[in-house]
Amino acid sequence: MKISPATLAALALAAGSTNAFAPAAPTRSISSLNAVSKKDKYQITLLPGDGIGPEIMTACKEVLVTLQKKCGFELEMTDALIGGAAIDAKNDPFPDESLEQCRNSDSVLLSCIGGYKWDTNPRELRPETGLLKMRKEMGLFANLRPAKVLPQLIDASTLKKEIVEGVDVMCVRELTGDVYFGTPKGIDVVDGERVGYNNMIYREGEIERIARVAGDVASKRGGKLCSVDKANVLDVSQLWRDVVTDIITKEFSDVELSHMYVDNAAMQLIRWPKQFDTIVTGNIFGDILSDEASMLVGSLGMLPSASIGESGPGVFEPCHGSAPDIAGEDKANPLALILSAAMMLRYDLDRAEEADMLEAAVEAVLDEGLRTADIKQEGDGCKLVGCIEMGQAVAAQLEKIDVPVPV
Repeated sequence: MKISPATLAALALAAGSTNAFAPAAPTRSISSLNAVSKKDKYQITLLPGDGIGPEIMTACKEVLVTLQKKCGFELEMTDALIGGAAIDAKNDPFPDESLEQCRNSDSVLLSCIGGYKWDTNPRELRPETGLLKMRKEMGLFANLRPAKVLPQLIDASTLKKEIVEGVDVMCVRELTGDVYFGTPKGIDVVDGERVGYNNMIYREGEIERIARVAGDVASKRGGKLCSVDKANVLDVSQLWRDVVTDIITKEFSDVELSHMYVDNAAMQLIRWPKQFDTIVTGNIFGDILSDEASMLVGSLGMLPSASIGESGPGVFEPCHGSAPDIAGEDKANPLALILSAAMMLRYDLDRAEEADMLEAAVEAVLDEGLRTADIKQEGDGCKLVGCIEMGQAVAAQLEKIDVPVPV
């Protein structure tokens, strides 16, 4: 998906929308924002992955089938392997044929990867290695994770209502650099004992492009950007701070830039999360902080994300993991994947109206009082449902929503 200021404007406008998930409706055509122009048929790669991945993908696919039938377009959805499933089948966490299929698609929808079964494998045969390969080979350098507290689920947060009410944070995480990709790395024997090492490294250009993404997002949201680093002890973080300051100061004069050390940011997200509007940070810090910010909402099972590059399809996935402990028990929450599909419709497929319908159906299900175990609270009066029933409920709500009439 081609990144442009307009794309990120649309992504950023989630705050203030009457739809809790959707950006405010643009007054202009958004066809230029998408990987492909609006058309009648799309090629979508589905990556069910591991753990609860296949079951939430099945629920999401049922919803998408209902949507396309109702709205008169076609999503040709084809599965591909990634993660542990790919290791078991191909001895490769992200086979070349999966990469090629993703590259040739209009968009990619990913469930989740990983599990205890593969934790002791050599590094090159672990599910996470496949995820990193996908991000690197597809050029997915920017990950956008919204954490917006929904009125229906405010009591699901472990924090006090007065702390989380009104929280709306966008975390912009750099995705293809930092310690996860830096070299040299490995485990060697030095003076008779094993030594493990990784290289936390960023090039100036990598920091510049993520700073521009974050500047675009912040300028269309609340105009506040907090850059998170550890510049007091890390040279790479000092470069990060210098480059972010230079880009935002020169190119985004309307954005109020602040800096925060990562340990303080982790504390402040719990102490006073409403101080944040947009956060930008590197790969490893973003991995941790975006998960922490997500829990302000009450469950990772509600939160979508988008991973995007400078060209080609984006990858849309929920923020949660593979939860192997409940895999196959019909306890998983499919809503984050369904909402990720809505992001895919909006930002890769030029189907904003259909994305609105999908998001409205999710809200309607929550208003109806249906809850999976991860968002169910004792004494809330809501009905506990499983993954299958939740997917069916969203599909049923879709049937009740009128298809927008083109103006």
